Amino acid sequence: MSAVDALLEAARAGLDRVSPAQAAAVQRDGGLLVDIRYAALRERDGTIPGALIVERNELEWRLDPTGAHRAPEATGHDLAVVVVCNEGYASSLAAVSLQQLGLYRATDLVGGFQAWREAGLPVSG
Repeated sequence: MSAVDALLEAARAGLDRVSPAQAAAVQRDGGLLVDIRYAALRERDGTIPGALIVERNELEWRLDPTGAHRAPEATGHDLAVVVVCNEGYASSLAAVSLQQLGLYRATDLVGGFQAWREAGLPVSG
C-alpha cells in the first residue's frame, strides 16, 4: 500500500461517509454541501444547486466558524458539512481537516460529484 493510500484509509476510518441520497438529505435538512472541485471541472460538469463553492486551498479559512474569513454559511461547529470533490478522494482528506477545526459533523460524499450526477440528482450549469 502506498503512503497516500494509507493516509486515505486512515482518514476514512474516522468519517461517516454518505451516499448521494444521504448528501441530498443533509442539504434538505439545512446542512451544507461544499464543492471543492476546481473551476475547470465545475465548468465542464456543472454544480450541485445550493452547494457552497470553495476551492480546496481556501477550505479551512472559509469554513472555520471562528475565523475572520469564514463564509456566512459557516455558522458553527455543529453544522453538518458534506465535502464534495470530483470522485470522492480529496474530499475525504478535506473532511478530516474540517473535523480537526472542530466541525465534528464534517464528512464527504462517496464517489464525489460524479456519483451525485450518476444518481440522477440535480445539476446546474
